[in-house]
Amino acid sequence: MAADCIFCSIVDGSIPSRTVYEDSETLAFLDANPLAPGHTLVIPREHYARLDDLDASLAGSVLETLHELVEPVESAVEADGSTVAFNNGPAAGQEIDHVHGHIIPRFDGDGGGPIHAVAGSPPELEESELDSIAESITDSHDGE
Repeated sequence: MAADCIFCSIVDGSIPSRTVYEDSETLAFLDANPLAPGHTLVIPREHYARLDDLDASLAGSVLETLHELVEPVESAVEADGSTVAFNNGPAAGQEIDHVHGHIIPRFDGDGGGPIHAVAGSPPELEESELDSIAESITDSHDGE
């Protein structure tokens, strides 16, 4: 637990939440500042700042909880769909330094854009740049 983390305070019960699901590794609750009715956050109970700080098992548990909750969240607010996402690090818009996945209910005509709109204009990349990026990712992943 991090002493100055609002999500850790929710986990330990010192800050109340509208908890919708919990198990031994994860906790899910309604976002206090929702982007849509039913906006739900899923967090690991333990404090980790970034998604890549989680081991594979805990990452799987967080994703499993997100997966289990998509349909109940959408149904609760009669949503037409949902955006499920993580902001990983401050440059990506992560405001709370504790891993958290979002389930944001979406409605036809809600004015929200697709996930592709979050980064602004797409970069113009040459084939060689794409090849280099793909190779770098592959090499980095193979090295684990």
